[in-house]
Amino acid sequence: MSEPWKPNVTVASVVEGRGPHAGRYLVVEEETRDGLRINQPAGHLDPGESLVDAAIRETMEETAHPFTPTGLLGIYLSRSMKTRRGEPLEPITYLRFTFVGTVGDPVAGRALDDGIVRTLWLSLDELRACRDRHRSPMVLLCAEEHASGKPLAALSTLHTDPSALGAHAVA
Repeated sequence: MSEPWKPNVTVASVVEGRGPHAGRYLVVEEETRDGLRINQPAGHLDPGESLVDAAIRETMEETAHPFTPTGLLGIYLSRSMKTRRGEPLEPITYLRFTFVGTVGDPVAGRALDDGIVRTLWLSLDELRACRDRHRSPMVLLCAEEHASGKPLAALSTLHTDPSALGAHAVA
């Protein structure tokens, strides 16, 4: 009997800057198996956390900025080839929940997550110009959808049963 198909559940945060970063999006430059790539703050859903909590955690870990989600931009299903140095290894499927929100000032002295080289604030045109360096096609798609004014779903759309949280989570 073959193993059941299970897409990887990920979260991402789209943050448009304010003040000196107005009109720019917060992204990270990260080291991957295929070299340096650009991505929104993003990562996997961990056991015992809600999707919103995962987005808050991942944004803090990758940017040192506290993140306050204000809405759900969309849910994206994509499939790509897992690679190492450009060589295909195996197909991998992602179910990505992308949140929109705001960030506070970076936490002084907070180290960025392993593999994160730096944070950047890039305009939509700058994101378009470096699409060959994006971690996935979702990076540009999500920024463009946000910039277009796509309506957001309320965070109350998402429900997390207590059985999925903390000590009550089933392993």
